[in-house]
Amino acid sequence: MSEQTFRTAIVGRGGKAYVALPFDPDTVWGRRARHDLTGTIGGHPYRGKVQITDSGPILSIGPVWRRDNQAAVGDQVEVMVRPEGPQVDAMEPDLVAAFDADPEARAIFEGLSTFCRKNYMRWVGEAKRPETRARRIAEMMTMLRKDARDEGGKP
Repeated sequence: MSEQTFRTAIVGRGGKAYVALPFDPDTVWGRRARHDLTGTIGGHPYRGKVQITDSGPILSIGPVWRRDNQAAVGDQVEVMVRPEGPQVDAMEPDLVAAFDADPEARAIFEGLSTFCRKNYMRWVGEAKRPETRARRIAEMMTMLRKDARDEGGKP
């Protein structure tokens, strides 16, 4: 997945701090319910979720992170971010084919937290026999769709 690098200021509003993303994450990384990102802000490690606001997509920067990394509102910082966790396009061919054949399951999977996506991948990857792996992939697709229906369509 493509890494995005840009320079911006840490902005403060209403007691909160954030950096604004100068691009649309859905355009760059594909439309999904959530974008979990990893990278650096001002050279310091950062993990977070894109939040969509009236003024566009942002990454919140909490007070503890700012304190620990000596970052303040108004500071100019270099930001490098990329999607975190398993990405469908970088998976093994059998998984890519399964997700390509089931766009609903793919959208649900891409909207899950990194933790949940990794757990699915670990479960599929632990299969020792090809037929077990194929069965687990099929079960995963079914579970993704079923869980979304059980949750009222929300991953």
